[in-house]
Amino acid sequence: MRLVFMGSPDFAVPALKALIDAGHEIIAVYSQPPRPAGRGKALHYQPVHLAAESYNIDVRTPLKLKGNKEEIEFLKDSKLDAIIVAAYGLILPKDILSLPQKGCLNIHASLLPRWRGASPIQSSIRAGDKKTGICIMQMDEGLDTGDILLKAETDITTADTASTLHDRLSALGAELIVKSLIEQPHPIAQAENGATYAPRLQREDGRIDWSCTAQEIDCQIRAFTPWPGNFTTLNGQTIRIGSVEIIELNQKIAPPGTILDDALTIACGQGLLRLTTLQKPGRAMMDADAFLRGFMVAKGACFE
Repeated sequence: MRLVFMGSPDFAVPALKALIDAGHEIIAVYSQPPRPAGRGKALHYQPVHLAAESYNIDVRTPLKLKGNKEEIEFLKDSKLDAIIVAAYGLILPKDILSLPQKGCLNIHASLLPRWRGASPIQSSIRAGDKKTGICIMQMDEGLDTGDILLKAETDITTADTASTLHDRLSALGAELIVKSLIEQPHPIAQAENGATYAPRLQREDGRIDWSCTAQEIDCQIRAFTPWPGNFTTLNGQTIRIGSVEIIELNQKIAPPGTILDDALTIACGQGLLRLTTLQKPGRAMMDADAFLRGFMVAKGACFE
């Protein structure tokens, strides 16, 4: 098939490669524009951009698509069978959605209608969901509201972080998008019952609220690893938390955030957690023993 692929981050790269390996003709790849990053402000190219260039595929990086006559004409003249979208970062306007013969197909990392929106992977872990998956969706003008062509599930384990689940779903998405183009399944409308929204995340979302339960805080920390990360403060200093261990689920023995012992066991609103990896200002993430050798933490002190 003649395809255009639209995607930006690592999540989308396996799908692009799978479509190429399956023999589809990728007319062009659309990705977010390169932007300055790091101390030197060198241009940072999106992973999909770099992957496409490695295959000598034309890469297009418009700042917007709505009202963009040049891109609309390019897509119209390309006589496409389908446009494949995976975490692209721009909304496709109606006049693009209607161009390809088979429409625009989106690889979405949740079991729709649960977790429509920008952060489905993080939201599913944070909510304590037991399962998630991939949906191949026929795109419409709504926010992840289109008909479902194919879906596949995967379990969310108590060891999963957003990073591990991301990689599993990325591979599953690549497999499913190729399958959807071969089988061309009949679309099934989404049920509105059970629809939830996964908002775009900000750094401040990673602040730990110790009044939550131990279970809820564990879910947050795994959900926000690696982005946006998790943090708390002690004596005015920001401490980043990389991982924790649930010690007990029900006890309420001290005010939330209280450090209970020299092993960094922390009282939560309900239950107890032990901090296992932490990061002090200006240092790398380290295990708790190494952290305590260089940072004074008094029993009875309280994280805020």
